[in-house]
Amino acid sequence: MTAAFPLRKECPPGLCNCARERLLQEAGADLRILQLTQQEEKRLVERLENLADLADLERLQLRMQQQLGITVRIAPGFNEVRSMRGISIVLDDQPGLCRKTRQAIPAAIRRGLERHPEIAFAILNANDLLRDA
Repeated sequence: MTAAFPLRKECPPGLCNCARERLLQEAGADLRILQLTQQEEKRLVERLENLADLADLERLQLRMQQQLGITVRIAPGFNEVRSMRGISIVLDDQPGLCRKTRQAIPAAIRRGLERHPEIAFAILNANDLLRDA
C-alpha cells in the first residue's frame, strides 16, 4: 500500500507497540498518524514547549486531532495539583502512534506549562479549581 504523503519510518522490531504494519494492512484505516515523521514530531514537540497561552494549547490540540487523529486530554489530576505533574495529560490509544511519541507529547506540554505557569492556572480555573470566591 502506498500513501500520497511521506510515512513515518517503522520502529525497530520489539521496541514499539504502535501496530504500524497492521494499520497499513487494514483497508480503509486512518493513516493520518503516519504523516507524523520524526522531523515533524520534533517540530510539534518544539511548538508544544513554546505555548503562548491556553488558547494556543487548545488550538494545537484541535490541529493534532484534525490533522493526525491524535486526541490529547488535559485536566487536573485526581489528587492534589502541587506541580505540573499533578495535571493529567493523556493521549487516547491509537494504532500507529509510536511509543516515543506517546511519551514525547505529554512531556513537551508539561515543559510548556512549566515555562508559562499561567497556562496551568488557566487549566485549573477552567475546571473550577481556582474560581474567584
